[in-house]
Amino acid sequence: MAYYKDSYDVIVIGGALAGMSCAMKLAAEGRDVLVLERHNLPGGIATSFVRGGVEMEATLHEMMSIGPENSPLPMRRYLDEMKVAIQWLRVPEAYTLVSPEDGIDITLHAGRRSDGTWVAADEIEAQYPGSRGDVNRLLELCRKVYESVNYLNDHTLSKLQMLKDHEELVKTAGYSAKEVINAMFPKLSAKVKKILSAYWIYVGQPMTTMPFTIYAFLMGDYMLGGSYVARGFSHEMSVAMAQRCMQMGVQMEFGQNVEKILVHHGRVTGVRTAHGEEIHCRYVASAPYPNTVYGKMIEPKSEVPPEAFRYANAMPMSVTCFSVVMLLDARPEELNIHSYSVFSSETAMNTVKFWKQGKKLGGWDYLTTICLNYANPEGVPDGMTSLSITNLPLPECFDDVTADNYFEVKRKYAGEMIDTVSRRLGVNLRDHIAEIEVETPVTISHYTSDYRGGIYGYQHNMQNSVVARLADAERTTYIHGLVSCASHQLAGDGMAVNINNGRIAAMQILAEMKKEA
Repeated sequence: MAYYKDSYDVIVIGGALAGMSCAMKLAAEGRDVLVLERHNLPGGIATSFVRGGVEMEATLHEMMSIGPENSPLPMRRYLDEMKVAIQWLRVPEAYTLVSPEDGIDITLHAGRRSDGTWVAADEIEAQYPGSRGDVNRLLELCRKVYESVNYLNDHTLSKLQMLKDHEELVKTAGYSAKEVINAMFPKLSAKVKKILSAYWIYVGQPMTTMPFTIYAFLMGDYMLGGSYVARGFSHEMSVAMAQRCMQMGVQMEFGQNVEKILVHHGRVTGVRTAHGEEIHCRYVASAPYPNTVYGKMIEPKSEVPPEAFRYANAMPMSVTCFSVVMLLDARPEELNIHSYSVFSSETAMNTVKFWKQGKKLGGWDYLTTICLNYANPEGVPDGMTSLSITNLPLPECFDDVTADNYFEVKRKYAGEMIDTVSRRLGVNLRDHIAEIEVETPVTISHYTSDYRGGIYGYQHNMQNSVVARLADAERTTYIHGLVSCASHQLAGDGMAVNINNGRIAAMQILAEMKKEA
């Protein structure tokens, strides 16, 4: 019996979140799908690892777009529709921001009250009187843009309909987050603006060049329904999606590295694996970055249009990850840790400065600290603390790191981050480390083969925002039947967005199939 069928409707390269989401959506429409994953586990960086007999989260800080069971947001609705069983746990707060030089130490919570006012607006008002009205209006604007973007994921509207039904999105789409906030809310104090800028690092773009659309989507999502983690870590989410794929008839094969995408007369015809198998299909949903696809994978190379090379090389990479994941031998409160999610800086909040720091190794003033105990207490042994310290630098920070100095560099900058957080807490965390792992851009690249260790695809700046990408979607389809399916897709940024990217990729393929029928 042949290992593979003679042909498939779609081959998905990569069994991470986007790939599995794409496969599920296609299978739900009765399509014959093969997923080829180079690793021995599904999920890509949505995974966990075990040290000292304890499971530790590798990457997931928070999942967006989940919402409570009685008021689900789009991601929970989609996963429920696909019958993916995941136990979600609500994160207790939106975030804490600590910036001693600015005199800022505040914790914000997600949600709206019955009268429509935002909880975070009241919390900011308590420390900065007179700000409640503008903060409410800003968060309400973010909510409307967030809902418009979600609607447009599934609907195509005329310009007149856009202006009529999605006025807030249209009016703000061409401006940066800083421009919109300064123009529409000039009375907000500098400190309040800094408080409302804390999430910028999860996009990897400073407020001056972050499209307001992206900022609003992020804030609307996190502040409307709160954020969640999976009870069984992100690995539970990955395994649940893989199981559902197979239940739906998707053929999932692990340890299968796709080396070539076969093309004839501008049309995908199949793939070739590292083992030499040629597998035929009409469509390929590709997780590898376009830089890799057009630079190495298309066979023959003559089938790659020159503009595809230009496109891939012109797109600036967004952030990668440097993270210290620790298991500590004391409870959080004994270590002066009182929040799940903390953004902190030893210098004044300046997103442009912090972003520029990400181009170099070390000296990172802005860090994200996550204490898993407060979201998933059953996932941490009693009397211990699961703590991660993360910075999201740009890939070029690792350009000069070599095989000879890699481990020295990794230890040095992990130590810097531990010492920085220790100073904030007034506790020497080094004295309490039971287990430790350090994740770098090299870790990401080695584990997933992602181009330059990228985790968020391409930068969403004012020259290349999601709005511009939507307008260029058809123009950047260079080979018929080849669709991007990962963080380098339209939206980028984060695990929930990647699941949605997979759904969008499936819808693109289904639309093309309908045209050809």
